Amino acid sequence: MQLYRDLDSLSADFRGGALTIGNFDGVHLGHARIAQLIRQRADEVGGPAVVFTFDPHPVRLLRPELEPPPLTWTRRKVELLGKLGIDAVIAYPTTRDLLNLSPEAFFEQIVVQKMAAKAMVEGPNFNFGKDRAGDTNTLAELCHKHGMQLDILQPFTRPGETEFVSSSRIRKLVAAGDVKLAGEMLTEPYRIRGMVTHGAARGSQLGFPTANLEAVDTLVPAIGVYAGIGYRGDEMFAAAINIGPNPTFGEKARKIEVHMIGFQGSIYGEPLEVSFLNRLRDVISFSDVEALKKQLDIDVQTAIKTFDEYQATRDL
Repeated sequence: MQLYRDLDSLSADFRGGALTIGNFDGVHLGHARIAQLIRQRADEVGGPAVVFTFDPHPVRLLRPELEPPPLTWTRRKVELLGKLGIDAVIAYPTTRDLLNLSPEAFFEQIVVQKMAAKAMVEGPNFNFGKDRAGDTNTLAELCHKHGMQLDILQPFTRPGETEFVSSSRIRKLVAAGDVKLAGEMLTEPYRIRGMVTHGAARGSQLGFPTANLEAVDTLVPAIGVYAGIGYRGDEMFAAAINIGPNPTFGEKARKIEVHMIGFQGSIYGEPLEVSFLNRLRDVISFSDVEALKKQLDIDVQTAIKTFDEYQATRDL
C-alpha cells in the first residue's frame, strides 16, 4: 500500500488501472463497496486499484466555515483502504488552481494524462471541476470519449434501514456519542489520535491511571464514559475512556482521559490512538471518592468484557 502526495512522483506501477475519486472520510461500508469494485475492475484491466482524494478537503479553501470535522486522518485512511484491497492512495494537495479547473480540464490532466486510468468507479452524487460543475453524466461522457469503463454505484443501505450509510450520518452519531452504531457503519471502530500530556494525576491516586489526550485532530465523541481500545505502537489494550469534566472534583473543563487496562509504564509525550466500542454511561458527580472508585471499577470490568466480545467477533 503506497501513499502519494503529488502526481509527479507517482510510480508507473500505479498508472493504467482503476481509479476512484472522493474524500472517503471515515472509510465506511459504502466506501468498502466502492473499494471492492475498484479492486475487481483493476484486476480486469491488469492494473492497480487507486483512490484519489484531496488534502485538505476542498471545503476548507472554498467555505472554511462549513468544513465538517474529519472522521479520519490521512494515514489512517490509507491504512483502512489498504485493508480493502486498494494499492495506492493519492492525497493530492488542494489548491485554488486545482479547484479552478473545468471538469473537462480536470479529467484530461488528472485522470487521462497523469493517471492513465482505464476504469473508474464513483457514487451517484459525484461532482468535480470548478463550482462542482461536472456530475456523473459529465463523467460518463468523458469516460466514453476516452474508451474508459465507468461504474456508478448507488448509496449503500444496511438491511432493514431506509437511510443510507454516509460520512455525515456517522459524524452525527459520533457527535451524539453513539459510537457503537457508528462503528457498525464503519469498516473498523471509530478511532481518534492525540498526544499524551500531563494531567492532574488523580487517576493514579485513585488506582486508575489515565493518559490525558490532547491535540486530537478529528471529531471527538460526545461527553461520556466509553469502552474502547488503546493502541501504543503494535500493542493494544482494553480501555475505559472518559470524555468530559470531572464534576466530583469540581472541574468543568472537558478532557479526554484514557485508562489502558493492564498497561504499565509512562507514555507522556507519546502519540496514542484510541478506538471506541460502546458508550457506557453519562459523566456524573459522585457523593464521595469511594463512590467514584466503585463506579470506576464497574466501568473497567465492563470495558474488559466489551473488548473481549469485540476480539471474539474478529476471530470468527
